[in-house]
Order: sequence, then structure tokens, then C-alpha cells
Amino acid sequence: MPLSLTVLGTASLYPGPDHPCSGYLLRGGGAEVWVDAGPGTFAELQRHTDPTRLTAIWISHLHADHSADLLSAAYSYAFGGRTLPAPVPVYAPEDCAQRLAGFFGWSDAWFLGGVFDFRPLYDGHAVRHWNLRLTTRAVAHDTEAYGLRAECQGSVVAYSGDSGPCDALADLALGADVFLCEADADRHHEGEQQVHLTPEDAGAYAKGARELLLTHLGPTLIPEAAVGRAAAVFGGPTAAARTGQTKTV
Repeated sequence: MPLSLTVLGTASLYPGPDHPCSGYLLRGGGAEVWVDAGPGTFAELQRHTDPTRLTAIWISHLHADHSADLLSAAYSYAFGGRTLPAPVPVYAPEDCAQRLAGFFGWSDAWFLGGVFDFRPLYDGHAVRHWNLRLTTRAVAHDTEAYGLRAECQGSVVAYSGDSGPCDALADLALGADVFLCEADADRHHEGEQQVHLTPEDAGAYAKGARELLLTHLGPTLIPEAAVGRAAAVFGGPTAAARTGQTKTV
């Protein structure tokens, strides 16, 4: 199975009509991995696969616009009559299980043991599912956050997660067929913590990749203009990710 990326949602901060928050489906080498679970993405996921077929779930960070639909998945698996062959591995920052348990009013997630198998991420974390290898790098955000590099039989998709400028992004993108990169910030303001990228930043970090796909565009950014700004720096094929599109590499 070739490596493919299906866009489940790209919205920053909150979902809109037909516009879910961040979420993606990676498929390759016999594996299917749900990457980020922003609000609305569990519904979109079901357009493309049966959730019981998921090999794993990977969460870049615990802000709600990237993780809240884990709750929808938990309800589906635990109470919706879906039969799982085994608990789904959830690769996420360490507090993910406790955060999810809080939605149910519990102090820990023991009751989800038959549904999710929580596995903490860290910088350099690497795991292989069938012929799909996932490598995690810590990135610069205002909470524990990670980017992802997915490799399958010589094809590579890299993902920034949410991040400000940092060297790990260039490392993730180097040699990637597609670099899926956030561009939430219109510009950086002097003296403020840089926790997101501008389109120009995304273009600069994508220079080692073959193609740049912008996502998580901030509410003040017009997609066509953001693509133009990023492309002017990157110099290669650049587009804005669209919900429902699938790219095979």
C-alpha cells in the first residue's frame, strides 16, 4: 500500500460548517493512523475508513483544536457497539489520558483500558506499524508539542503540528515528499513568544521537501494569499490543504 495523506480538517481554533479542525489520516504499508483529532475530524474519518480499522492514533499536542475528538472516538468505541480487535495505541503527550478522563469526571482513564492504549511521546520517539515508520520531534509551542515524520517504502510525509520557528521543522521536512505545515500567524510581533509560523516561515522550513501543503491557516489569513507568500520563499509546489483531499506519494 503506497503512503497517502487524507485531510480530515484544517481549521485553526474552532471548526466551521464543513470545516473541521486539524486532523489527518495516514495510510501506508498496511497501517492506518489518525493524526490529530480536532473537533469534527472523527466524523470526517468515518467517510474514509472504519474507525475499528485504525492501527494507531497520534496527537501532536493537547490543545482542544487538535485533540478534542478523542472524546468522540472514546464514546464510539466504548459505548457505540464497535468491536475493537485490541485497544488502539494512542501516541500523545503524557497528560493525554488524564485529560480525557477529566471529560468523564474521573481522576484517571482506567475505564478506557479496553479502548485506548496510551503511550507517551517524547523527542526522538520512533515506532513502526507494519511498513509505516513514525518518528516524532519536539517542536516550539506554548505547551508540550511534537511534529511527525512518516516513512513508508521510501516515501515520506512530514507534519509540523503546531509550532513556532525551530530547527526541528527543517529536520522533519528534509527529503519529505510532502511537508504538511501550519501557517497560523500573519506576522510575528516584537517581544511576543513565537508559537506559530507565518507563511514565509513555512516556506523557509519546507526548502528540503519536494512539496509544501499549508494547513491550520489563521483566521486573518486568506488561503490564496498565504499560498503565494509561502511559495515565494519555498520556490516549489505549494498549496493549501483542503478537507477531503487525498495525496498519494
